[in-house]
Amino acid sequence: MDVVAQVLLAGLLATIAIDCWATFANRVLDFPRTNWGMVGRWIGHIPTGKFIHRPIGSSAEINHENVLGWTFHYLIGFSYSALYSLLIFTFLHGTPTLLSAWLFGLATVLSPWFIMQPGLGLGVCAIKAPQPNLVRVNNIVIHSIFGIALYISWLLTSTLTIHIQ
Repeated sequence: MDVVAQVLLAGLLATIAIDCWATFANRVLDFPRTNWGMVGRWIGHIPTGKFIHRPIGSSAEINHENVLGWTFHYLIGFSYSALYSLLIFTFLHGTPTLLSAWLFGLATVLSPWFIMQPGLGLGVCAIKAPQPNLVRVNNIVIHSIFGIALYISWLLTSTLTIHIQ
């Protein structure tokens, strides 16, 4: 398995892991769930120059916004996997660790807090959400799970690489 395939598979598995958690947390713990359709709407308005919505639900619908949002979600997962891999090869000499992956996952929470949530009209760190603290806790948990799942995925894909070669 080449590095690109390994990065993509690790990103896919880590993103699936957070989607499984989000489903569980929503159904069992009643945590709010990201509406990827609204994220797609946000992304769809960016080419028109509209970056911030107040709130996104009041903005015009975009064709296929749900597909666009989910696609964006998985592309971000692949991108984070690639960035983590670049950091591993550049600074850790090809050795991922649970701590580095978890810290990386935690660092990625800055994107929704300072880019996506303000763009959706939720304010910085979801300050305008109906339950901002619950959203923040959920963000930290999800991004922690992403980092841990990225590490586990990296180990699994490394094992596949060894067996395939």
